[in-house]
Amino acid sequence: MSRKPPEIKVFQKWETEEIEIADPGLEKYLSVKPTLFPHSGGRHEHKRFRKSTLNIVERLVNNMMRPGRVGGKKAKAIGIVRNALEIIELKTGKNPVEVLAKAVENTAPAEDVTRIAYGGIVYPISIDISPLRRIDIALRFMTDGARKGAYSNPKTIDECLAEEITYAAQRDNRSFAVRKRDEMERVALASR
Repeated sequence: MSRKPPEIKVFQKWETEEIEIADPGLEKYLSVKPTLFPHSGGRHEHKRFRKSTLNIVERLVNNMMRPGRVGGKKAKAIGIVRNALEIIELKTGKNPVEVLAKAVENTAPAEDVTRIAYGGIVYPISIDISPLRRIDIALRFMTDGARKGAYSNPKTIDECLAEEITYAAQRDNRSFAVRKRDEMERVALASR
């Protein structure tokens, strides 16, 4: 009699098999493949585009470790993200990994501005952003919004991150990440 191998779930709670990415540009780079624990130890670092195979939850954890209160403390960052995902599940009743993937899709900007010097004059020019960078920017916006929301506030960073992700998934303007994306794309549109 052969035993069926156990299902792999994120934090041994949430399945990722049915999650579909609606944005065709991000589909290849927004990985929701299941992992037991979001800690690869940087094994993705030495090959090009390997970061795109990391689970989106681990990439969020890594972004939470930016300089500040949780800078470099991976265990603390994992705890914050796990608590935020549990809060999202309680509030929305949906799979929080799916909500996170939707939030990343909604906050990933498509255009940015670069500066081109031509004849001593600098022109801002609108450019398209690569899918991997779009995801990086979206995650950075969400974690920055959570940090700013928790600063001088009785809410914990877990609650602020959960709030930021749920607002971003709904494309609500109360989300810091959605406002930053809209501002970035407005500036890019003006410099076409």
